[in-house]
Amino acid sequence: MNTHANSLTDSTAAPSARYTRTAVVLHWLIALLIIGNVVLGLTAESWPDDWVRPVVDTHKSIGITVLGLALLRILWRVSHKPPPLPREFPSWEKIAAHFAHFLLYLLMIALPLSGWLHDSAWKGAATHPMHLFNLVPWPRIGFVTSLDPALKETLHSRFGTLHTWLGYALYALLAMHIGGALKHQWIDRQSVLKRMMP
Repeated sequence: MNTHANSLTDSTAAPSARYTRTAVVLHWLIALLIIGNVVLGLTAESWPDDWVRPVVDTHKSIGITVLGLALLRILWRVSHKPPPLPREFPSWEKIAAHFAHFLLYLLMIALPLSGWLHDSAWKGAATHPMHLFNLVPWPRIGFVTSLDPALKETLHSRFGTLHTWLGYALYALLAMHIGGALKHQWIDRQSVLKRMMP
């Protein structure tokens, strides 16, 4: 009886080996949206002329959606402790994993924000209102739209360059993130994928 009680107490006190259902849904939803947006961003100029504007608008809509979901994901993570990494992982690898996650969250916020700033400085913004998925009106960033046109043109270019380079940084970090998870799964035989699987 005591053994059973101790076992029950241990299992109750032990940290969960998986992320919460909400964290899992947010993770995979954000991942799918980012992959879709990468495809749209890289192929926008290859679409027929009539499709370019709808594709770009969809890219913007997905970016704003990712920004909102990333903020929700951060709030959820702050209030819900994630499952620990396996004890067998060396300290440097745990530190690297935490740092990579921090950079991923930072990029998931910085990338949409830079795109929003880029779009807000666009000279055609006034005549092309933005709608999320062609349904919900979405504002530009007010202080940017009210700037001098010459300054806006300069900022439009600079924010566009920043957005591009942040995109490259995200591609590299995602490749390392996925590569690390697959390495642990197939080479180290210490799965971390199951922590984030439904």
